[in-house]
Amino acid sequence: MPPRSRLRALDAKTLWVVWTVLVVLGALALVYFLRTVLLLLVFSVVFAYLIFPLVRLAERVMPRRLRRPLAIGVVYVVLVAALSTLVALVGQPLGRELSAFGQKFPEMSEQIKSGRVISNVFPRWGGAEILDDLVRSHLPQVVQYAQHALAAAVGWLTGAWVVVLIPVFAFFFLRDAERIADAATEAVIARGGSRALLETIAQDLHAVLGEYVRALVLLCALTFVVWTLLFLVAGVPYALVLAAIGGALEFLPVVGPLVAGITVVSVALFGGFAHPWLLLVFIVIWRLIQDYVSSPMIMGRGVELHPGLVIFGVLAGGELAGVAGMFLSVPVLAGLRVVLQRLRDFRVEPTVA
Repeated sequence: MPPRSRLRALDAKTLWVVWTVLVVLGALALVYFLRTVLLLLVFSVVFAYLIFPLVRLAERVMPRRLRRPLAIGVVYVVLVAALSTLVALVGQPLGRELSAFGQKFPEMSEQIKSGRVISNVFPRWGGAEILDDLVRSHLPQVVQYAQHALAAAVGWLTGAWVVVLIPVFAFFFLRDAERIADAATEAVIARGGSRALLETIAQDLHAVLGEYVRALVLLCALTFVVWTLLFLVAGVPYALVLAAIGGALEFLPVVGPLVAGITVVSVALFGGFAHPWLLLVFIVIWRLIQDYVSSPMIMGRGVELHPGLVIFGVLAGGELAGVAGMFLSVPVLAGLRVVLQRLRDFRVEPTVA
């Protein structure tokens, strides 16, 4: 190749690489600036997956005309009625406990700052003072980190007004689910994609995401019910508040249950509960039950991931998108696993044939 033609080819390749890098950077910047809207859409899809089985069930008794919109409306009405009933049953006692906990919190905070944590749990153990000295030496850093995490959580909640839009977007996703899927399939096929491969991946992703979302809600509800019953029977202070914290934090993989366990034991310890170490034993046993019994029974095999990969995904998701990133880390990793598995099978099959 003459030097001039080789230089032109090199210039064309260089321009193509530069253009690709600029497009990727521009797309990443756009995603960053539109992260709130994109998270709104993602959580709308998650909510749509959660209630989709109920919508399909309601469609069986709806008239043929406007069947899907009517079914979605009926499901929304049922959900509002169920939530209203739950608030009526639990709201008043939960509000009283929250008020009492707010009054007690300054005293608990002072006890925590004193550093007498281990010695309060094991008053007759000589090594408790050594561990308390270790706690006192690192307490300022822990408090600073906790304040930072709390500020981040409060900031996220103050910006979560868009939550009210989730049912609105979910309505349109549910109403036009088939048309959206067909349009996406045709767009990929137009670029040379395989219809069979694409349909298989879409079905797998649909199954994995649906199983994960519905299983997560069941695990959260199970934690709330079991903790409420046990805490009330055992006389744990602020039982409903602690059970609600445990159920809500079940949504966050790894980090949520850990924070819930620490919170429950700390509140019981400094709230006057006589046997906080028994509560610690129960939480550890409950975590084992959830991870090795409840989750495998409720979740499908497609959601199973290596624990190390889950921890990495949760940490990475927290760095990228905070609480929402932690929540979405597991379904994203499970979806990537499904896609890679299907692509590998698709490449192997022609060779075997």
